[in-house]
Amino acid sequence: MNDLTHFSADGRARMVDVSEKAATRREATASGVIRMSPATLERIRAGTLAKGDVLAVADVAAVMAAKRTPETIPMCHALPLSGVEVGFDEIGEIDDGKAALRVTVKTLCTAPTGVEMEALCAVSAALLTIYDMCKAIDRGMRIENIQLEEKRGGRRGTWLRGAET
Repeated sequence: MNDLTHFSADGRARMVDVSEKAATRREATASGVIRMSPATLERIRAGTLAKGDVLAVADVAAVMAAKRTPETIPMCHALPLSGVEVGFDEIGEIDDGKAALRVTVKTLCTAPTGVEMEALCAVSAALLTIYDMCKAIDRGMRIENIQLEEKRGGRRGTWLRGAET
């Protein structure tokens, strides 16, 4: 377990000490997808759901989740986020006749540790918010492919999905 930093030498979970690391600019981008009926996507687009503007609420949920990540993920450090950018892209109809939305979140900070977990938590919260706001008309929605797309900064530098070695 020597390469798993969140475990002590005796195998106990621990929060990593980052006090000796320099604060540097860090960025992370994550994404995820929610599949739904084309009619549900049309209702989101048209803004005709009783609960309100689904994407506006999901945007706020993403930002809130990024800011509160250490309250959900036990070993995360509280980071001074300098930015959270949320994007929504319609995928349109896909192989199974479903439509889909992709949520992408980029988190930024200057700190001694990375912001990957904040980006992943933000994507998850946005997707869950979309589900919550639309479940009355489409309980068959499916959340999938929540993943890190890119991270920049820190000792290990840049990592890009698809360019892993």
